[in-house]
Amino acid sequence: MPQRKPRIAIIGAGIGGLTAAACLRRIGLDVRVYEQARGFTRLGAGIQQAPNSVRVLYKIGLEDTLLAQAFQPDSNDSRDHDTGALTNSLPLGETVRQRHGVPYFLMHRGDLHAMLADLVPADIIRLDHRLVGLEQGAAGRVRMAFANGETAEADAVIGADGVHSVVREFMLGKEQPRYTGRVAYRTVFPTARVQGVQPYPCVKWWGPDRHIVSYFVNPRRDELYFVTSTPEPDFSVESWSAKGDLATLRAAYESFHPQVRAILAACPDVHKWALVERDPLPRWVEGNVALLGDACHPMTPYMAQGAATSIEDAAILARCLDGVDPDGVHAALCRYQATRKPRTSRIQQTSAQNTWLREPHDADWVYGYDAWTVKLAD
Repeated sequence: MPQRKPRIAIIGAGIGGLTAAACLRRIGLDVRVYEQARGFTRLGAGIQQAPNSVRVLYKIGLEDTLLAQAFQPDSNDSRDHDTGALTNSLPLGETVRQRHGVPYFLMHRGDLHAMLADLVPADIIRLDHRLVGLEQGAAGRVRMAFANGETAEADAVIGADGVHSVVREFMLGKEQPRYTGRVAYRTVFPTARVQGVQPYPCVKWWGPDRHIVSYFVNPRRDELYFVTSTPEPDFSVESWSAKGDLATLRAAYESFHPQVRAILAACPDVHKWALVERDPLPRWVEGNVALLGDACHPMTPYMAQGAATSIEDAAILARCLDGVDPDGVHAALCRYQATRKPRTSRIQQTSAQNTWLREPHDADWVYGYDAWTVKLAD
């Protein structure tokens, strides 16, 4: 009699968690997703999806939706903060489609999240489930307890619960991420508010100790996103929904190019959060519990690879669990860790340097990665 397929619990219904659910359902596994929030909100943030993650998103069924809703820039430009002189221009558009077989997309983070949520049946997502207990029992079963009093069991638990991962705390103990001394101001607003200049489609303005990135988030170019990296050593709030002071933001970039100042002058409202990082973890797996995405490899946003690497994780995790019975779960999770850890550690460390694409780079080692075909670790 054939062994039953393992039942998988995913903690966290962010981009990584939902992608993992879609990838695992694609191989026929029974999946439940547990999310502490009571509902999903469309926060004002953009997101970049390079070919390495787009390959995964296409395979799970999002090609048509991405082509309809996301913006495809012709290039990713780097410019001096004050003169506007071009220091590097990475060709995208048709160039990246021919080189890598899929586009490079810019979009609203909330739109990508909604696309992924549409792939996962609503009845397998348990909202208002904040994890408060995790215990590995006999025969590899993992028992979960939630703040609302409910409990559940699974053959494997995947912690996709972000930089403040509760699952990671159960595995490795409590540890605060390291504050970089920098904050990100970010928002999305109507392009029509910008007066006197035509914003570049996708640009990073590099100052001596700070920068700002801006780009369109849909094909109509009617919504503009920007995000900064600004030194503020005394700030500590990490909430995605904390508000920033517009006067402070504008003053921090008063020496920048007129286009930057025009964008900040037009901005009606801004969010602010602390940029944090961790060193690569010693391990991602304990028994039948594993970490994914920001829970195990949080990184600065300077390569636009945070969500992308979590999407890669999801595809590799599904490949490692494909065809495995419950007794083989631990070995499959170790294989997932061994396959992914070297790459994500390299991207974490490269991103922390904040030099990516300021000058001409070889981006193929990042963008050329195919999570569906890369060799799995032994």
